[in-house]
Amino acid sequence: MSVRVITSLQRFTRTIEASKLQPAKAVIFDFWAPWCRPCKAISPVFEKLAESNKSVEFCSVNTDDFQDIATQAEIRALPTFLAFKNGEKVGEVIGANSQELEALVKKLSG
Repeated sequence: MSVRVITSLQRFTRTIEASKLQPAKAVIFDFWAPWCRPCKAISPVFEKLAESNKSVEFCSVNTDDFQDIATQAEIRALPTFLAFKNGEKVGEVIGANSQELEALVKKLSG
């Protein structure tokens, strides 16, 4: 499974809502920007996690292109990873911390 690119606020909202319909399914969003070096550094880790964890949906949001989504999600720093399950926020990792990100994904898929 690959990382799905979110291209509208409506799609972002729908993706979170869909986690209510599939209670076992969690979704994690990577909020990033092209100029952000830590975002670039952690991106391969996020992509690798997406390939090895089929029970979690992995999504990516370019905050430069979709500032409305970043505002809705209350993103204050990059990168930020937000996790949702059953339509509710269940986790957050701020910064390019691969150990915290891996722990969050493990928690979601467990």
